Amino acid sequence: MNRFYALLFVSLAIFSCKSSLDPGTGSLDLSLQHTVNGSPLVLTTKTYQNKAGESFVVSKFDYFLTNIRLLRTDGSAYTVPQDDSYFLVRSSDPTSQSMSLNNIPAGDYSQLEFMIGVDSLRNTADVSRRKGVLDPGSSHTSGMYWDWNTGYIHLKLEGTSPAAPVDATGNRNFRYHIGLFGGYQSRTLNNLRTVRVPLSSSGNTLNIGTDQRTRLVVLADAGKLFDGPTPISIAQYPDVMVSPVSATIANNYATMFSFGLSTLEQK
Repeated sequence: MNRFYALLFVSLAIFSCKSSLDPGTGSLDLSLQHTVNGSPLVLTTKTYQNKAGESFVVSKFDYFLTNIRLLRTDGSAYTVPQDDSYFLVRSSDPTSQSMSLNNIPAGDYSQLEFMIGVDSLRNTADVSRRKGVLDPGSSHTSGMYWDWNTGYIHLKLEGTSPAAPVDATGNRNFRYHIGLFGGYQSRTLNNLRTVRVPLSSSGNTLNIGTDQRTRLVVLADAGKLFDGPTPISIAQYPDVMVSPVSATIANNYATMFSFGLSTLEQK
């Protein structure tokens, strides 16, 4: 009997120790809100203006958001399992602008890190590892994969502007299709960009609580493609795909994300 109680005591002690070391897990619901120069993005009907004084209308704003990590103040991080970390955000599809990340270790996090684009390893992986939004033959990925260049388009911005020259269709269209990951058999530009977004507007941390859902809103300002660190003129660059200026545009849109708000609720 004494042996039984001794084993019971040890078992309870181990369970208690494990419970104290295991913080549990929570969930993060991430929402992207698209803006242009601080105003809500409205497709096809609203006119905006960049710092060059060029007016423009946006008809498409799509991008891959991948390789998500949550960073702590001590430098450690939680990395979302990679197979669960590929999202295609489309401005015309509100459902694509929200994503749920589950089983996150409870704790305080200071920054959200992610990549804009599809990393080189997944770009060159066997097609069996590229499903869902990464399936080159899927309608979900339609328009975001270059068959002729064998690679994903990291980000697209399309629209019209009086500053753009008349094209073959008789319209004044602009388009920025930014891809390239560094190349596989031959070197190319690497337009992948990693972004870090502070998880508070006041320097505080974001808490992921055990058995709780935290909602996080991140703002994405499409106007930064024109008005980022290096201003881009539609008149000068109405159509950009693989030219060297694509790297400049990638640097610009790497600055377009910012903290919006966060709320906490029970699961």
